[in-house]
Amino acid sequence: MSGVRFLTLMRPALGLLPEVADPVRKILFRDKVLWTGVTLFIYLICCQIPLYGVHRTSGADPLYWMRVILASNRGTLMELGISPIVTSGMVMQLLAGTRIIDVNYSIKEDKELFKGVQKLLSLIICVCEAFAYVWSGVYGDIADLGVGNALFIIFQLVFAGVIVIMLDEMMQKGYGLGSGISLFIATNICENIVWRAFSPITIKTESGTQFEGAIIALFHLVATKQNKLNALYQAFYRTGPPNLNNFLATLLVFLIVIYAQGWRIDIPLVSNKMRGIRHQYPIKLFYTSNTPIILQTALVSNLYLISQVLYRKFRTNFLVRILGQWQDVEMGGHSIPIGGLAYYMSPPKDLSDLIRDPLHTIFYIAFVMFSCAMFSKFWIEVSGASAKEVAKQLIEQEMSIVGRRETSIIKELNRYIPTAAALGGMCIGLLTIIADFMGAIGSGTGLLLAVNIIYEYFEMYKKEKKSFTM
Repeated sequence: MSGVRFLTLMRPALGLLPEVADPVRKILFRDKVLWTGVTLFIYLICCQIPLYGVHRTSGADPLYWMRVILASNRGTLMELGISPIVTSGMVMQLLAGTRIIDVNYSIKEDKELFKGVQKLLSLIICVCEAFAYVWSGVYGDIADLGVGNALFIIFQLVFAGVIVIMLDEMMQKGYGLGSGISLFIATNICENIVWRAFSPITIKTESGTQFEGAIIALFHLVATKQNKLNALYQAFYRTGPPNLNNFLATLLVFLIVIYAQGWRIDIPLVSNKMRGIRHQYPIKLFYTSNTPIILQTALVSNLYLISQVLYRKFRTNFLVRILGQWQDVEMGGHSIPIGGLAYYMSPPKDLSDLIRDPLHTIFYIAFVMFSCAMFSKFWIEVSGASAKEVAKQLIEQEMSIVGRRETSIIKELNRYIPTAAALGGMCIGLLTIIADFMGAIGSGTGLLLAVNIIYEYFEMYKKEKKSFTM
């Protein structure tokens, strides 16, 4: 069965899906900002509304390691976050990239059918994940919940998932800026950073009661302690809650990533149709943007999840212990790996960890950099960003590289694109490692995602402003 035929067969089912209408006129920039704000407001409200009917949301969170890329909030309507959208998108891109589904993006009908099938898959995944959450006992035993209550929890999760899918579709169709996925991820991560820097919640420490937020704790310690040097030392080096060093490390990594965003090679292009018209095709160091770290985090997070489930049920099994050994952290509300493959794939806690177990550190660095480079090279092949696909697009647009024949376009692009993908993936992995080692607020993965997304929004703003002035 050909891919086009498969998409055509799915057409009747797609007609039953909810859909956001295409804009009938060009959306002004101020209107895009307004709709982006409305989308963000709805998402944040859903992040604060708790699920009704649950009996338990305490204990170690088995999905703690995945929440950074899911933009989800435990125990709320946003429990699933963007998981159905991200999962369906990756599956469909993989099927299209490997030619299992043959889709021609230059044909509008094929493109629309592909997006429709992806949305249908998102809804199916949403329902399956909702059933899995309830069945696995995340919210309490089904016997305690009751069938009616369990079904109502599933309904809430699916309803919230549909809202997220529709909000993302609205953004993708040009009503807002960027995509809902990027907006929700960046918001979730930035909210965590701001909260841990300025949280007014008080917590008990060995040195007495302190504020959780690193910045507020600094002013509180300096104002209340007689020994100002000791107060500054505590603000910079306190353990447990975030300290000022964590906050400064976050700012430093932020600046490094912004600086690295400017590294690129511009390939000069000339139009074959209109002589004298020149363009540039930029090949950035971060050619695949956030994709390598998202795929790497998704791989590790799923391995963590499987390992935790198996360890809780079969912790004496030899193979299960090789896969990972876990210990619950009461304050953090999650489990940490203390042995096995999962342990070696996790970042060292601090510098003392690095010195105490150098093999763990070496394995972790090698794994992150190698996996990010491989995922980056893999993604350009399945997403249509390879040298071959880019050359095909340029030829279709009747563009050629200055000083090169049309037949040598692929050869010229192959000099840069695979290298940029692999090197950019390794750099993304290295920056993630640096952020983790420096103790940046949140995780290195989350910080990298947030910075890249914010920079993309900045570039989007410049482009919109330029088109508005013209």
